[in-house]
Amino acid sequence: MLKISNISKTFNPGTANEKQAITGLTLHLKPGDFATIIGSNGAGKSTLFNAICGDFLTDGGRIELDGRDITFVPQHVRARIIGRLYQDPMRGSAPGMTIEENLALAAGSGGWLSHMTRKDKKKFQEQLSRLGIGLEDRMTQPVGLLSGGQRQALTLLMATMVPPKILLLDEHTAALDPATAEKVLQITKEIVDEHKITTLMVTHNMQNALDMGNRTLMMDDGRIVYDVEGAERASLTVEDLMEKFRVGAGKKLDNDRILLSN
Repeated sequence: MLKISNISKTFNPGTANEKQAITGLTLHLKPGDFATIIGSNGAGKSTLFNAICGDFLTDGGRIELDGRDITFVPQHVRARIIGRLYQDPMRGSAPGMTIEENLALAAGSGGWLSHMTRKDKKKFQEQLSRLGIGLEDRMTQPVGLLSGGQRQALTLLMATMVPPKILLLDEHTAALDPATAEKVLQITKEIVDEHKITTLMVTHNMQNALDMGNRTLMMDDGRIVYDVEGAERASLTVEDLMEKFRVGAGKKLDNDRILLSN
């Protein structure tokens, strides 16, 4: 499904601000894999997502998605087959447009809003009702009036209405309060399981990294230092995961944001 082979990326090469963001990273995901990623700030997690999305070209290596080499495919073309959510709930939807208009754009209904049919609206209402947060009765309300959690749930629905080849979740619950974050995670699990979407999820919560999906990756200094799945993963505790990081990275995990969330 996703095959990343020996990619590297250096920003500002040859200057005082040179930064090796990704170093010889290789990652293969099987169809339907749901892998969580954890690591300190600057570990290369978001940079990895940016490389997959085509925000920049890597310095070397190869990226394949569903058997297609996308290493040099433009970002806007990749966006048709890659879904992505960000930490900021305000990204990913148009605040001045209504809920149903946002959904129409995501679904590509008729190519433009004037082609939204009664059937489309009924479908949108049914999908919103499955979120369980009451948005199905507020279809004509501007998205800018929604809470952060409501907007993130809506963005998740928009990103998966036409199931993408891969879904990238970049700390998509980090800006939400604990109760809302838990709700959005549950919605995430239900949508991913239903459509069997291959997914990568960055999280700062190590317990979530073990509870969500079927595989956990740990990153440090632009490389993957630990990759676990199956029975071994099922038996791990947060303390075990921290020890695995120490062994793989050669240092302790000392990011306060990660440690305080567990």
